[in-house]
Amino acid sequence: MKQIINMDGDCKESSIVPNGAPPVPPPLPGPTTSNSQKGLAMNGSPLRGYSCVSTNAANDLWERLFDSGYRADVTINTDNDSTIYAHSNILGMASLVMRGILKQSKPHGRRRSIQIHGVPQDAVRVFIRFLYSSCYEKTDMEDYVLHLLVLSHVFVVPQLKRECEQQLEQGLLTTENVVDIFQLSLLCNAPRLSLICHRMILKNFVTVSISEGWKAMKQSHPMLEKELLESMIDEDNKQKERIRKLNERKIYLQLYEAMEALIHICRDGCRTIGPHDKDFKENQAPCGYTACKGLELLVRHFASCKLRVPGKCIHCKRMWQLLELHSRLCADSNVCRVPLCRNFKDKMKKQSKKDERKWKILVKKILRTKSIGGAPFFSWEISSLT
Repeated sequence: MKQIINMDGDCKESSIVPNGAPPVPPPLPGPTTSNSQKGLAMNGSPLRGYSCVSTNAANDLWERLFDSGYRADVTINTDNDSTIYAHSNILGMASLVMRGILKQSKPHGRRRSIQIHGVPQDAVRVFIRFLYSSCYEKTDMEDYVLHLLVLSHVFVVPQLKRECEQQLEQGLLTTENVVDIFQLSLLCNAPRLSLICHRMILKNFVTVSISEGWKAMKQSHPMLEKELLESMIDEDNKQKERIRKLNERKIYLQLYEAMEALIHICRDGCRTIGPHDKDFKENQAPCGYTACKGLELLVRHFASCKLRVPGKCIHCKRMWQLLELHSRLCADSNVCRVPLCRNFKDKMKKQSKKDERKWKILVKKILRTKSIGGAPFFSWEISSLT
C-alpha cells in the first residue's frame, strides 16, 4: 500500500494494481466555480482538507516580496533616475499591457526593464505595490490619485481605476481640482466621473471659473472651455424653462382651485357668503378650500362695484374671466348654480375661432395640471377635449 496526495491536499490510499487488471476510473468531475477553486464548496463552507490563511497574512507576504525585491527580474526606471524592482510574472498577470511590454523588451543580463516617466517616482511605487497586494495607503491615494488614475488607464488595471474613481467621487473631488479631473476623465475614458465633474462645474461655475485649473485649461484647451461655456448657457436656459413651467403650473393649479371654490360658494355657501336660501350658522367649521377667502372678497366687490362693465374695473374683469372659465368647464349649465353660466355657454357659440382656440388651450392645460378625470362638473369638458 502507498499514499498519494491529491490536488485538494487529501491523503488517499491506493492499492497496487496487478498486471493486466484495468485501472480504477477517476471520479466524474463535478460543477466547478470560482469558489471551489479558492477552496470553498458551493455553499461557501471550506472543502475537506483545505486550509485558508487570512487575507492579511497573504497581503503581508506579497508586500514583503515587493519590498525586498527577492529574485526580482524586472527593473522599472522612473524620473530622477530612480529604480523599482519587480517580478515579471506578477506584473504580467496583473496587467496585459505590461506583459506585452516585457515580451518586447530586450533583457539586460537576467533582468528586463520598463520605462515609466512623467509621474512621480512615489506614485509609480504605489501603483506597482497595488499590483502585488491590491492595497494602498490612504495618504498615498490622496496625494497621487490623479497619477494612479492615469497609470491604471494606461496599463489597463480596471480594479485600481474603479477605486480611483470612487475615491474622487466620495470626497477627493473639489472645486480646485475638478477641471483637471474632468480633463483626465475624458482622456481616461471614465464617463461616470466626467459626468460628475461636469455637473459640479455647472453647479459651482463662479468658483470654478476663477480656479487655476480653469485658467490652465483656457490656455491649453480653448475648445473645451468653449464647450463648457455653451453647456453652461444651455443649462441656464433649461433652468429658466423649468422655472417658467413650474410657475405656469402653479397658475393653472390656482385657477383650478378658484373654480372649485366658486362652485363651493355658489352651491354650498362658505362662512358668510353663499346662496340666498342658505342658513348660515355662527360657529361653522373652517373652510377646506384655500382659494375661498380671496374669492369671497372678489365676489363681494363684484356685487357692489359700480364699474362692473368688463374692462372698466380690473377686479371685475378678473371675475368675468373666472365666470367664463367656469362655464367652459361646467358639465351641465342647466343645474349649475354659478351665476351667468348658461349665458357664457351661449356666448361661446358667437366667439371667433381665435378666441375659442385660446380658451380651449387654457382649459386643456388646467385639466392636465390637476389630472382630474371624472369630476362631475368637468366630465363634459374632458370628453369634448379628448
